[in-house]
Amino acid sequence: MNTRPSDRRWVLEAVRRIEADFQRSSDTHLIPLVLPAFAGIELYFKDESSHPTGSLKHRLARSLFLYALCNGWLHAGSTVVESSSGSTAVSEAYFARLLGLPFVAVMPATTSAEKVAAIEFQGGRCHLVEDPTTIYSESRRLADELGGHYMDQFTYAERATDWRANNNIAEAIFGQMRLEQHPQPAWLVCSAGTGGTVATLGRYVRYCRHETRVCAADAERSVFFDHYVGRDPDLTLSEGSRIEGIGRPRVEASFLPDVIDAMVKVPDLWSVAAMHELSRRLGRPVGGSTGTNLVAALACMSQMRERGEAGSVVAILCDSGQRYANTYYDRSWLARAGLACDAEQLAVAAWLDGAAAPPELVGRWRLAGELA
Repeated sequence: MNTRPSDRRWVLEAVRRIEADFQRSSDTHLIPLVLPAFAGIELYFKDESSHPTGSLKHRLARSLFLYALCNGWLHAGSTVVESSSGSTAVSEAYFARLLGLPFVAVMPATTSAEKVAAIEFQGGRCHLVEDPTTIYSESRRLADELGGHYMDQFTYAERATDWRANNNIAEAIFGQMRLEQHPQPAWLVCSAGTGGTVATLGRYVRYCRHETRVCAADAERSVFFDHYVGRDPDLTLSEGSRIEGIGRPRVEASFLPDVIDAMVKVPDLWSVAAMHELSRRLGRPVGGSTGTNLVAALACMSQMRERGEAGSVVAILCDSGQRYANTYYDRSWLARAGLACDAEQLAVAAWLDGAAAPPELVGRWRLAGELA
């Protein structure tokens, strides 16, 4: 079917609106965390919570919309459908509203009321399913029924982002590090949700011929780490991750193990403990996946310290902890979930202040690649 001039004009205007929105926003901050016990090693957090929709997924949603528009998949009046109960849905709802398009998030019926409210605040609609494993097929069915487009973040995340330039997160980090003592990071640390951000980091450092290595952090209930080790594409789990936004019960197309230099599989209890300790030191709450990233960053830094190496490590601060007031920051919820972590938080604090990695953590975490 030939594209009508009116359709082409709508697409060009849609791209202009998204690019104009980008021009109205400055890049996110790079925050140093001073740790005297790690002499010669600097730790920074790329704070993605300052995006208009409050998380790292704002970058992904923008890229997915531009990818769909330029591929001819979105048209005036298209209903945008996504399988997501978290930050991606919030961000996609934002861009759909920017273009005047209806948005539907397909999510498990157990999704928190806070997440539903955040999506609806951005103008989206939530379609709840009882069986979480059906969110993919239900998203496709709904998009077909409505004559819309299924964004499918888990397939397209790694290819929608221009990993060579276009101010992607990797290029932004290296630009912001330019005047630091160690401008070329020894490690970039990022947890995997779709795998798209990790893929962008890994591809960019290779394209620019940097010596920087990429460490991917994984949650307890996730197949990514085992896929990295064994390359089995058919791995599945019957339960989803308790660390929102990261970890998957199946291997997603956007997860590219060959661009990753090391992985750390972090027990959920320690992700939450690290989240609380980092929040205390920064003076503001961060999300659970940022705690996962902190543990992985400390694994990299501990290896550097043992080898007498100097350098910098940059980890991703994925989102604000304000979204988790009724879960990760609710002591009764943590107790019910088996994630009460007062002792573990003290152990993380001691680690940050110079102690060795907590033996209880070392006995449970898993390391692979250059950290093994």
